[in-house]
Amino acid sequence: MAFTQLDPPLPVHVIDRGAGLAFAVIDYGPEHNLIWVTALDANGEIWCAPNPKVRMQGNWTMGRARAAAVSSERDACMGDKAA
Repeated sequence: MAFTQLDPPLPVHVIDRGAGLAFAVIDYGPEHNLIWVTALDANGEIWCAPNPKVRMQGNWTMGRARAAAVSSERDACMGDKAA
C-alpha cells in the first residue's frame, strides 16, 4: 500500500458528492482502484473516492471543457458502458 500526498492538491469532481480538492491518493496495488482523498468544497467533508467516481474539474486554459470533466452518473460505475 502507498499513500501519496499531492502537492499541489488537484481540483476534482466526485460523482454523487460534488467538487473538491484531492490532497492525497491511496494505492492498494494492482488489484484495486486508486483511492482519491478529497475535501469537498460545499461542506468540507473528506471522502475517499474510488478512481471511477473521480473526474478532473474543467480547465479552459488546458482545453478541458467543463462538460467533459463531469461525466454523467451512468458512466461512473466500473465496467459499465454508457446506455
